Amino acid sequence: MTKRAWWWAGGWLVAAGWAGAFPVLSGLGPHRSWGVWAAGGYLLAALAAVSARRRGRELSVAVAAVGAVLVPLGVLVLEGRGQSEVAVIERAGSLLLHTGTPYLADPGSVVEYTPYLPGMALLGLPRALLGNTSLGGWPLGDARLWCAAVFLVCVLRTVPAGRRLGAAALTASPLVALPLCVSGVDLPLTGLCWLALVRASERRPVAAGLALATACSLKWTAWPALAVVAALLAATAGRRAALRGAALAVGATAVAVLPVALRAPRPLVEQVFAFPTGRGRLPTPAASPLPGRLLADLGPPGWYAAVGLLLLAGLAVGTSLFTHPPRTATAAARRLALGLSAAFLLAPAGRFGYLALPLLLVLLPLSSSPLPDPKGLPWAPPSSSPTTSRRARAASKPSSGPWPTASPATTSWSTPRPSPARGAMTPLSPTR
Repeated sequence: MTKRAWWWAGGWLVAAGWAGAFPVLSGLGPHRSWGVWAAGGYLLAALAAVSARRRGRELSVAVAAVGAVLVPLGVLVLEGRGQSEVAVIERAGSLLLHTGTPYLADPGSVVEYTPYLPGMALLGLPRALLGNTSLGGWPLGDARLWCAAVFLVCVLRTVPAGRRLGAAALTASPLVALPLCVSGVDLPLTGLCWLALVRASERRPVAAGLALATACSLKWTAWPALAVVAALLAATAGRRAALRGAALAVGATAVAVLPVALRAPRPLVEQVFAFPTGRGRLPTPAASPLPGRLLADLGPPGWYAAVGLLLLAGLAVGTSLFTHPPRTATAAARRLALGLSAAFLLAPAGRFGYLALPLLLVLLPLSSSPLPDPKGLPWAPPSSSPTTSRRARAASKPSSGPWPTASPATTSWSTPRPSPARGAMTPLSPTR
C-alpha cells in the first residue's frame, strides 16, 4: 500500500466526517439529506482508495462522485427539495418568460426577492418550459442541474484531458458537492470567471470577454473580475487586447441587463443592489458575524465605515493589478480570490458561504495541475526506455496553456561528437 493511497483515503475520511456533521448540526432538511448520503459515499471512497490495487485514486473519485453528488442530487431533485435559491431562480425564469422581467413588482417577503441579474433567470427557464416535477413535469427542469452543467462545462473546457482527476476530486469534495446538490447558484459564476481567466492567459480577448460578460450578467459580484481579466490580457497580449476584451465584456453585459433594467428599474435596483447590501426595504438573511456585518450593526456610522473599508480594499487590489499585473491564469485567480474575499468580509451584509467562491478560484488551478508519478519522478520510464526520448521531446515544446509543463524543457541541439566516417566535429541534426 503506497503512501499516496493513504493520503487519498485520509482526505475522503475527513470529507466523511465533515458531511456526517450535517445530519446532526444542520437545521436545513436538504443539508441533512445530503450529509447522510455523502458521508456514506466518502467512506466507501476511502475504502476504495486503500483496497484497489490498480487505479485506486480513480476508483475512489468515482465512488465519491456517485455517493456525494449523483445520488443525493437525484434524490433531492426528484423530491423537489432544495434551498430557497432554487425556487427563486425558477420563479425568475417563469416571470421572464411571461412578463419580460424576472422581478416581482412588489415583493412581500424575502423569498419573493430575486437578488440576481437577469442572466440568472435563463437557468430557470427549463423549469418554466418543462413544468414542475410535482405536477408531472420533467426533473430535467431543475435549476440545479443547469447550474451544475455550466460549471462542469467551464471546468472541462479549461482543464487538459490528462489532468482532470484533480478537478473531478474537487467536484466530488464537499466544497462543490454540497452547493451543487442543495442550491448550485454560485457554481456557474465561479466556472465562468475561471474560464475567462484561462482564455485571457491564452491571449484570446474575445473568448475571455464573452465568458466574463456571461458571468457579469448572472451576479454583480462577478464585476471585479473585469479588472483582473483586463490586467491579465494587458500583461499577456497587450493593451489593445485588454481594451477589446473589456469593451466586449461591458457591452455584452449591458445588452443582457439593460432591457430588463429599462422595463423594471425600481425592482432591479431594490432587489439586486439594495437588498444584498442591507439597504433594502426588507432585511437580508445574510447575517454571518463577519467584520463588515458587525460594523453595520453599530448603526449608520458603522455602515459607512464598512463601505469605506470595502472601497479601500478594492483600491488596494486595483493598485496591485497596475503595479504587479498577473501573467498566468493561476496568479490572476489568486488575485481575484483575494479581492472577493476582502469584499465578502467587509460587506455590510454577508455570510460565510460566500467565501466558497474565492476558495474555489484558488483550488481550481491547483486541482488541475499534473499529479506526480507514483515512483516520485517526473517521468516513470528509465533512461534506457524508448519512451524517455519521446517524452523529453514533448516536454521541450512550449506550452500555451495556463499550467507549466510537467517536465523541464530539454535543449533541441546536443553537444557535437566525432563523425564515425571522417572524424570531424559536426553538430547533430535538431530533435524532431
